Amino acid sequence: MTIAEVQEKIREIKRERGICVLAHSYQAREILEVADYTGDSYKLSVAAAEDKKSIAIMCGVRFMAETVKLLSPEKTVFLANADAGCPMADGLSADRLRAAKEKYPGSPVVCYINTTAEVKALSDVCVTSSSAVAIIRAMPESEILFVPDCNLGAYVADSLPEKTVHLINGGCPIHAAVSGADVAAARRAHPGALLLVHPECVPDVTRAADYVGSTSGIYDYAVKSDKKEFIIGTEVSIAEHLQYACPDKKFYPLTKKLMCHNMKLTTLMDLYHCLVAASGGSDGGGEQITIEPSLMTDARRCIDEMIRLGEKGKDNK
Repeated sequence: MTIAEVQEKIREIKRERGICVLAHSYQAREILEVADYTGDSYKLSVAAAEDKKSIAIMCGVRFMAETVKLLSPEKTVFLANADAGCPMADGLSADRLRAAKEKYPGSPVVCYINTTAEVKALSDVCVTSSSAVAIIRAMPESEILFVPDCNLGAYVADSLPEKTVHLINGGCPIHAAVSGADVAAARRAHPGALLLVHPECVPDVTRAADYVGSTSGIYDYAVKSDKKEFIIGTEVSIAEHLQYACPDKKFYPLTKKLMCHNMKLTTLMDLYHCLVAASGGSDGGGEQITIEPSLMTDARRCIDEMIRLGEKGKDNK
């Protein structure tokens, strides 16, 4: 089958079976085109919870599918490619977090959304890259333990000097590989372009940027800006997607190192085979996500606290 034929078959199965397809922004273009919802991981989880369909398929990585299940425990949730993991999430075990909590007693644990359900269950508050500063500002405590991304944590600490932010070694190896030298090279190659970067990058990179924000934040900034050239400091697919969204503008990846191999694992055919499995077919693919009920309850608490503090922050404005 051609790509267009597979896409049409996927749309047909979705319509017939009532299945919701979620695709993270780092997914390939041909997958985004057939998804019901696209964007950052938490946004996708909220969209799935609000959708009436009882089955959701995540085209992304495992922690994202887990978060969909946490917010929609009554739904059947699939991960389109069972091997798609996240080195950041996998790099922080529950035992390692317990040890860190002993080192910083009394400091509430703030976990990035890019964590496993087991880590969320041991955390007090969950944050996204776009909400981290606002949520932690709204917390009454002056000291926190931020896990697992030390670069996002450093960005939070820079933004909130009134807080003491304890960090552990961990994060996204893709974003962390970008250096100040990469920024200098990109600036030389594209001297008129604005630099937009993700806060998972190291401090030397974020401090040199014209804008720091989540994947969706970077995308929206570039679309709305009246500038015509941008250096994109997050996964290379975002520069590609922006080229389609804004054909009158130019987008340059900050470096070719910004390629997430786990995100690239999921193919259009993976989604097709997962849809077959979700429809009850014996020759399907993907993996159904299951979380033990008590773990689900414990892991959901830190997300609920994020929602509560987010509303509190709005009230205080």
